[in-house]
Amino acid sequence: MPDALPTAAFATTDQHADAADIALEIQKLFVGYYEDLNILQGVNLKAQRAKITTILGANGVGKSTLLKAVYGFLRPNAGKVLLNDKNVVGVPTYKLINLGLAYIPQHPGIFRWMTIEENLEMGAYTFRGDKARLKRKIEEVYARFPVLKERRKSLAGKLSGGQQRMVEVGRTLMTDPSVMLVDEPTAGLAKMLSEEVYEMLVNLKNSGITILLVDQEIRHALKIADYVYVLELGRNKYEGPVADFSSPANLKKAFWA
Repeated sequence: MPDALPTAAFATTDQHADAADIALEIQKLFVGYYEDLNILQGVNLKAQRAKITTILGANGVGKSTLLKAVYGFLRPNAGKVLLNDKNVVGVPTYKLINLGLAYIPQHPGIFRWMTIEENLEMGAYTFRGDKARLKRKIEEVYARFPVLKERRKSLAGKLSGGQQRMVEVGRTLMTDPSVMLVDEPTAGLAKMLSEEVYEMLVNLKNSGITILLVDQEIRHALKIADYVYVLELGRNKYEGPVADFSSPANLKKAFWA
């Protein structure tokens, strides 16, 4: 397979993190839904520990496909996915969970007919026999999201869109993830609810969780990002720290040049 195109960077881009600070690294990843038709064509990416790394680009460039490949829903045709320096290509999803990797898809995957607390309990299936740990983890989630504790007996399907996202994130946190893959977290949400979700992501980062975020809301994503990758036609186009994307000229260069 051909090598990926060289990644462009802005003149002010500094060196990315040292190897020891990288929680997730993607190397020359080729992925498609058919073996001979790759959507991703040699993508490279590094996600620094306890930072938000954001992937931007037009619809159809392979952003969500990248997350699905990292999480094992799609088997790469070539390349590596390094989680804490371990190549996890081919590792089953349930084992990735135990390795600290979590995935939050674009469309909420909550159990709408269950209560908030029942949804959280579903996140403890890997240690469902440990009642003490279950109770401790639920209380940790409630401490992070007090509104969920207040409504813990409410059906999840009756919550607002933002609160449903909280339930989904809370259920994910039950597994103690160190790296979270987050796909379009505010899709379909009103502006006020979207702000709550972005604030939640920043709080997760501040607690030490590494976040790899795919987002179409460029303005909002750049507000919370630490490092940015722009994809075009399944390839790296630009990358750099978020400060490099602060000027209109650089934004135009990254997305429309």
